[in-house]
Amino acid sequence: MSDAAQPTAAEVRAAAEAVKAALDRHLDAVERRSGEDDPAVYAAFNELAATAEAYDELLYDAYDEVTPFEIPGDDTLPAYAGPEEPSAVSVLIRRDYAVVESQRLLAQAQRVVDLDPDVDTEPGTPGSAAGIVGSSVHAALGVLFGEYEPDEIASRHKEFGLEEGDSTLWVAAADDPAEPGEWLAAPFDQADPQRVICRFDVSAVFDEELGLDEDGPDEGEDGGAAGPGGRPVGTGR
Repeated sequence: MSDAAQPTAAEVRAAAEAVKAALDRHLDAVERRSGEDDPAVYAAFNELAATAEAYDELLYDAYDEVTPFEIPGDDTLPAYAGPEEPSAVSVLIRRDYAVVESQRLLAQAQRVVDLDPDVDTEPGTPGSAAGIVGSSVHAALGVLFGEYEPDEIASRHKEFGLEEGDSTLWVAAADDPAEPGEWLAAPFDQADPQRVICRFDVSAVFDEELGLDEDGPDEGEDGGAAGPGGRPVGTGR
């Protein structure tokens, strides 16, 4: 950055004062909150995050220094625009896996088929699994994910020859409960980040940030945000 574009000392000082004032307002809102979902606390949280980010950027531009705080970046959720008192919620989950031991995967799927030869590999194709599941990864995945609940797959993924990748869980506000079958044709089309009440992410990149290796503690289920490898995002709402 050129000298002409650098912020002045007065601008940096003003940004620091803004952080101090936002801290006071946040503490005041917390002390006066009316309940767990008090909108005043949410607003104060977002203001504090914004002022801290602005100060951090100016401090770096002017003095090449940083704060010890973790400032929300582009991976944070946008400002909440959903109802203050949701009458329904949608829980959206994405979990990625890599097939690392295909023979183990095929063997586990074959065991399922041996117990029930009429199990489906895909909806609408009854009885198609028995002849191909032992040699088709595609068919084996259809059998296993059709037989076991997603949480069981997550807890037993190594048994199935899978390796966990990133995962995320969003809790999004809804105005009204959906009618049966209403969104099944396009289940993720209405995933609106501005209606997300809270979000929990799990990724190996968080292990790297904490300096953990593969032998470190395991993440918790469904986000593991309380332990290494996972973090909550946007939980200040």
